[in-house]
Amino acid sequence: MLFIEYPKCSTCQKAKKWLDENGFAYESRHIKEENPSFDELKEWYEQSGMPLKKFFNTSGLIYKSMGLKDKLPTMSEEEQLKLLATDGMLVKRPIIISDNVILTGFREKEWTEKLK
Repeated sequence: MLFIEYPKCSTCQKAKKWLDENGFAYESRHIKEENPSFDELKEWYEQSGMPLKKFFNTSGLIYKSMGLKDKLPTMSEEEQLKLLATDGMLVKRPIIISDNVILTGFREKEWTEKLK
């Protein structure tokens, strides 16, 4: 299982603690130092079945400063994926990638249902 995080993010810290407490083995990856690539994001998005907007860190400073709330609806999926691949801080975190589950953000109830 791949756990993509920003170590200073309190939500990521909670998620990591939850994974550890529940005995999950995972490989950790720093989202800012090793930003997900266009190809990775495209694959995860397609596998997840989630709307693409779920991959955006909508509460982040970059998202807000770029005015993406208004711009995303007019952008193609490819344009949105290319934009996400430019900066890890635009990407919703943490992200869990396993064989059959892809999750963005940490909601304990959802993680419990989908990972256990």
